[in-house]
Amino acid sequence: MSRPQPQPREAYAHFSTITTRWMDNDVYGHVNNVTYYSYFDTAVNRYLIEAGVLDIHEGEVIGLVIETHCNYFAPLAFPRNVEAGIRVAHVGKSSVRYEIGLFEAGEPLSAACGHFVHVYVDRHERRPTTLPESFLQALSKLQRPA
Repeated sequence: MSRPQPQPREAYAHFSTITTRWMDNDVYGHVNNVTYYSYFDTAVNRYLIEAGVLDIHEGEVIGLVIETHCNYFAPLAFPRNVEAGIRVAHVGKSSVRYEIGLFEAGEPLSAACGHFVHVYVDRHERRPTTLPESFLQALSKLQRPA
């Protein structure tokens, strides 16, 4: 198995900027590892909300994370902007694998890359549900080969 490598910006379909916060740093002076997952969540859900397919308060369909992973290549720190690139690697009937690259602003290679898998469920029943067509259209704009 080959060692994971930083990814170039071109590997991602959409970018958003996340401002680091004072509380993101740990005692070692860099963003704590658990915070990267928060950045992943923020980047993906911001895209879905802005695309008009995710209503976190009233929508019938919500995503639950069932798998997550991150590889770290270079530190991120406060006070800086992080540019989060996202792509969709796989779409199933009710699941999506999102892949995310976190870049220090202006850097060509990711400081970290990871993924998470959402299973989309009915908000009330909490059972997997087929992704709506509007959702699939928004996801198609993020599809890139890994």
